[in-house]
Amino acid sequence: MTDQARILVLNGPNLDILGRRDPEQYGTVTLAELEAIVHTEAAVHELDADFRQTNREGELVEWLHEALDDFAAVVINPAAYAHTSVALHDAVEALSVPVVEVHLSNTWKREPFRHVDHVATAATAVIAGAGADGYRLAVAHVASLIA
Repeated sequence: MTDQARILVLNGPNLDILGRRDPEQYGTVTLAELEAIVHTEAAVHELDADFRQTNREGELVEWLHEALDDFAAVVINPAAYAHTSVALHDAVEALSVPVVEVHLSNTWKREPFRHVDHVATAATAVIAGAGADGYRLAVAHVASLIA
């Protein structure tokens, strides 16, 4: 058992095909490479990162509920669900721990339907458009918030 603070890092739909999907928007980094970035940055801050991905909205909601009791902070890339999911907004809003939303691309420079972000209005902070480095920045930021 570790006495390090635990953070939950959640990834939404289609992030399992990173590196193959629209590299102009998302880069060539794979989900496994993002996970390595997260674990490396978490170790710098003496955090234990639990990294997960799903294509199912309900599973993301259930995982967020785990953060009610089991995690010191959450980093979430809700992907397309950011623009459609009131359920994710409500699950994030229910948390008392810091939540940093991250997007690989700058969603506000893309199609108009991506300009609405339901999760952002409940999150502590949003990092968008920094590519894979956004995950490192998000972990560093939650570390500063829970220090």
